[in-house]
Amino acid sequence: MPGNTLGRLRIALTVFFALDGFIFAGWVVRIPAIKEQTGASASALGLALLGVSAGAVITMMLTGRLCRRYGSHAVTVICGILLSLSVALPPLTHSAVALGAVLLVFGAAYGGINVAFNSAAVDLVAALRRPIMPSFHAAFSLGGMLGAGLGGLVAGHLSATRHLLGLTFIGLLVTAMAGRSLLRQQPPKPPEPAGGAGHGSPRRLDGRGRGLVVVFGLIALCTAYGEGAMADWGALHLEQDLGASAGVAATGYSCFALAMTVGRLTGTTLLERLGRTRTVVAGGTTAALGMLAGSLAPSLWAAQIGFAVTGLGLANLFPVAVERAGMLAGPSGVAIASTLGYGGMLLGPPAIGFMADWFSLPTALTSVAVLAAAAALVGLVTRGAATG
Repeated sequence: MPGNTLGRLRIALTVFFALDGFIFAGWVVRIPAIKEQTGASASALGLALLGVSAGAVITMMLTGRLCRRYGSHAVTVICGILLSLSVALPPLTHSAVALGAVLLVFGAAYGGINVAFNSAAVDLVAALRRPIMPSFHAAFSLGGMLGAGLGGLVAGHLSATRHLLGLTFIGLLVTAMAGRSLLRQQPPKPPEPAGGAGHGSPRRLDGRGRGLVVVFGLIALCTAYGEGAMADWGALHLEQDLGASAGVAATGYSCFALAMTVGRLTGTTLLERLGRTRTVVAGGTTAALGMLAGSLAPSLWAAQIGFAVTGLGLANLFPVAVERAGMLAGPSGVAIASTLGYGGMLLGPPAIGFMADWFSLPTALTSVAVLAAAAALVGLVTRGAATG
């Protein structure tokens, strides 16, 4: 496949990654308005929000099979349409039960597109023979920052219905433009390596291969656990334990998210210089040290620096884990790693909550450091299988 065609494919996939982050963040910032509209209690809202998670987890494994049968490009476009349409549904509900039902649909589209475009990205990475996976996830992070920023700006002027309907319009427009380019191109087939089956050949995994896919999924889980914990508990730690005002406390997650985005933007260069194994080991170790500082530091500024260091450390672990799983088992590998990773994001916030009740919030947040260190250890142990 000519280089300019691969370049167009990379742009189209980058747009879909950014769109996914943009739409999801746009929905998240309107959750308070949806809560008020439905009249749901905090516990009822929490159960309804599980619809997103349930829909995503159920769909991820199915999407791996659909990508094998119909191609990751077509599935990406279809899921992009469904994601854009379903984000407009929550404002139409007036009960927690109805909200949970529509969020199942939204979660299914969200989980599906994540598996599909990550599978397409794995094929492109193999064809280019460059570790560009972090750049796609950087686009997701940037799209999320843009979606959250725009949502904050319009929240005081537009109803949730109009805002999310606007996201539907933007999503369908972007999907039509980027999807047209994506559907015109076949997934690239990388050159066959000497003396062995190539990436484009059918993947027949033995028990060890399946085990390795699960191992890479566990690295994704450790990373996503930290992301979920930081999103839900980072600000509370700064406010409750370090005496920060609500506004200053909110900057804690901003420091984390911005550092993660910067880490992913520079991830390709880092991977080219260090290789995958050393990147995972260094990233996990850095995140562990950063989170120890962020959770146990006695001062606000030290905790914020710790959060930023944690973001830098975690930045490239998930992209590398998904890429390696995809290289081993194609869309099914991406589905397994993504499902485990998403499970980590679900596990993190409630696990932190229980540990905070049993011990304290700073102590509970050190579990992020423990899992980051575990990811580094797993990366070191599986270095022979990580190819780089």
